Amino acid sequence: MGRGKIEIKRIENASNRQVTYSKRKNGIIKKAREITVLCDAQVSLVIFASSGRMHEYCSPSTTVVDLLDKYHKQSGKRLWDAKHENLSKEIDRVKKENDSMQIELRHLKGEDISSLHHTELMAIEEALDAGLAAVRKKQMEYHSMLEQNEKMLDEEFKHLQFVLV
Repeated sequence: MGRGKIEIKRIENASNRQVTYSKRKNGIIKKAREITVLCDAQVSLVIFASSGRMHEYCSPSTTVVDLLDKYHKQSGKRLWDAKHENLSKEIDRVKKENDSMQIELRHLKGEDISSLHHTELMAIEEALDAGLAAVRKKQMEYHSMLEQNEKMLDEEFKHLQFVLV
């Protein structure tokens, strides 16, 4: 007995809709895998659920970037627009900034300083002095807090001794 045709429209019952989504999603991913193996095709599939969750499949030894490049060449349509180019430039800028911060951190640790100019060494010395002063200040605050706590405990101890006597 064959299956009957169904009308393709939105399923109103939420639980039925979720079951159908899950079954059909698994089915389409299975078909993508099969066509990849049987026909040696490159397939990329991305599914976004109504909840926002993403499911994906990409042929083995293929990247989405490779498939997008092929798509661009075949169709002439650009999916990577100026917004993405700006993001790419921003990523490059942040990477360069990260690299310079890594170098600066190594310099602060005393590594790779032989090639630095004396003005750069003076700036590093000032930064280290400022950091050391901040650490000492915090240490003094902590020490004074401990002394205050000790005084309070002594006073409380004396008070309790007086009450007990």
